[in-house]
Amino acid sequence: MADTLDDTAVAGRLRDLPAWTRDGDTIRRQVKAPSFPAGIDVVTDVARAAEDADHHPDIDIRWRTLTFTLTTHSAGGLTGKDFDLAAEIDAIAARHGAG
Repeated sequence: MADTLDDTAVAGRLRDLPAWTRDGDTIRRQVKAPSFPAGIDVVTDVARAAEDADHHPDIDIRWRTLTFTLTTHSAGGLTGKDFDLAAEIDAIAARHGAG
């Protein structure tokens, strides 16, 4: 099991992920896709990356707006796995022209 990060470490990792915000024991980002099908493509690519990392975000789809929420449930808070996947989500969104 991964170790949870303290508040200082979380703040440090968030500096490298400006689109993400902390909400308690989660980090969250909203992405606006250029179209509904493009949004689904983002979700599909995130699903593949999450499966490869064995770390799965909560995903809310509202037409072109996607909300990703990450936490490490098994650790009871935020770990490095959350921030690694957040960076991958940022890269996927950028590749699809979603911001």
